[in-house]
Amino acid sequence: MRTLIIINPNAAGGRAAAAFKKVENRLVEVLGEFVVAVTKNPQEVTEHLDTVAAADISRLVAIGGDGTNHAVVNALAQRPDLDLTFGSLPVGTGRDWARSLGIPSDPVAAVEWLARGQAVPCDFGKVEYVDTRQGNKETIRTFLNIASAGVSGEVDARVNRSRRRTSLTFLGATIATLFQYKPQRITVDCDGKTFYSGSSYLVAVANGRCFGRGMWIAPQALINDGKFDVVLVEGMPRLRILAALRTVFSGKHLKRDDVHHLRASEVQVHSEEGPLSIDLDGEETQGQDLRFTIQSRAIKVLVDPTSDAVLSGESSVEE
Repeated sequence: MRTLIIINPNAAGGRAAAAFKKVENRLVEVLGEFVVAVTKNPQEVTEHLDTVAAADISRLVAIGGDGTNHAVVNALAQRPDLDLTFGSLPVGTGRDWARSLGIPSDPVAAVEWLARGQAVPCDFGKVEYVDTRQGNKETIRTFLNIASAGVSGEVDARVNRSRRRTSLTFLGATIATLFQYKPQRITVDCDGKTFYSGSSYLVAVANGRCFGRGMWIAPQALINDGKFDVVLVEGMPRLRILAALRTVFSGKHLKRDDVHHLRASEVQVHSEEGPLSIDLDGEETQGQDLRFTIQSRAIKVLVDPTSDAVLSGESSVEE
């Protein structure tokens, strides 16, 4: 079994390459023969998948952050002919997909986690929307972890403008954005039924559990149950939303009366007040008339069996 390792040298402020050097020898022992591809933009990921088709590669490991994972999953969605198992060695600012799966933040420990990993069929999400930044172009994107609409997209934009990111960058950006953001009126339909209509700060459509560098927005989400966990935060006074923010880090926000949640395989979001800011695995965009659909067990992911809390009882781990 050969492996393609994709490294994003820009992840974690340029520390991804150094992290790879630190664990390179152990990766040889764990993965066997591998090919290394350095990629600085999503287009290059797609090009590297041509190497996979020609080189008898059956496994892909991304060394980078959530944005790297997002680029890889979008590239894989365009190549359904490739039978690849995806693994992640997290070296990024947010590392929220890694938190969802329980992958250690230390690269050495993360390699040992991958060494125990087994291939598990995993869901990912697809979103179709009208891209208002591209002349109202009909657009399709995929996401591995969490997509959301509302304040989170504007937080992403603020974070991505930061020249130097630290452990407090996401929190600072979130608080600053909440002081400025005006909740929009939206209608959300889940599996053909109206779920919510009214003012909202955020609607999250989650495959994984965590976003915003450690906010457990969907603490009960399972990555292979064929359903999204949908979490909606109502519009409310700013002091109340700041109080609610504290509870997201423990997952206790789901007990609040102004937070709504359910599971669904299809979610439609319509804004009555213009385009919504959108967050896709930490990548920001903007659009209207969003339609999310689950792609059930459409990708194989390396998962340590001790992390089975993120899997449904029908995990069907592959040897």
